[in-house]
Amino acid sequence: MPRPERTRVMCVANQKGGVGKTTTTVNLAVALALHGNRVLVVDLDPQGNASTGLNVPHHTGVPDVYDCLIDSVPLAEVAQEVEGIPNLWCVPATIDLAGAEIELVSVVARESRLNRAIEAYPGHFDYVFIDCPPSLGLLTVNALVAAQEVLIPIQCEYYALEGLNQLINNINLVRQHLNPKLAVSTILLTMYDRRTRLADAVEQDVRNHFGDKVLQAVIPRNVRVSEAPSYGQSVMTYDPGSRGATSYFEAAQEIAERGAKEPVIRNA
Repeated sequence: MPRPERTRVMCVANQKGGVGKTTTTVNLAVALALHGNRVLVVDLDPQGNASTGLNVPHHTGVPDVYDCLIDSVPLAEVAQEVEGIPNLWCVPATIDLAGAEIELVSVVARESRLNRAIEAYPGHFDYVFIDCPPSLGLLTVNALVAAQEVLIPIQCEYYALEGLNQLINNINLVRQHLNPKLAVSTILLTMYDRRTRLADAVEQDVRNHFGDKVLQAVIPRNVRVSEAPSYGQSVMTYDPGSRGATSYFEAAQEIAERGAKEPVIRNA
């Protein structure tokens, strides 16, 4: 897969839970790392599911992203290499992160703590993926300030479209006041069930509204995608031949090719 000219920091966000944010983050990161890109995953969800999916220890006492946000510990001291996947690192999240929303309120420059930590990282990455919690609180704001691009996974069901306006409004507010480089660059349709008319209708609505920001690759409902995390793996390594794995590979390829063709998108 082509490597971008400079680091692409992508925030995977949607305040609705269960739309595939973590699954998307983990599988895209693994797909890109397996094909020659240096990738960092920052797990910003207190549930720590991205850490679980990459089989990175994140029990209490493990240095995590909380230490970076609250105590200004350098990201390099917290990032762990992902076993079995070359070129892939993960900054885990422990349950301590659940209190960060409250503790950040009184911290100086609270919205840009993560941005500073990423900018101060001594190594070079082609991609940084930030897995956001299902909310629009200070953790998600930190991710939006640190990122240049927003990737929004949208579940192919009616409710998925309901909260989208609020998310876009928040992204616009962050762009106006905190991060003028921020842009919604990628929309990924997930949990697509070809047997239903509803999935097709949602797909058409999203494509009509967002145009070419929507990836051609669509992630189907696939048992293998759901099974993989219980083995501490991504679907890319758990069952590379499954429909879920091939769909995520196609999505990663599309993201990589778009970045190579349109470097301006990272400053849009």
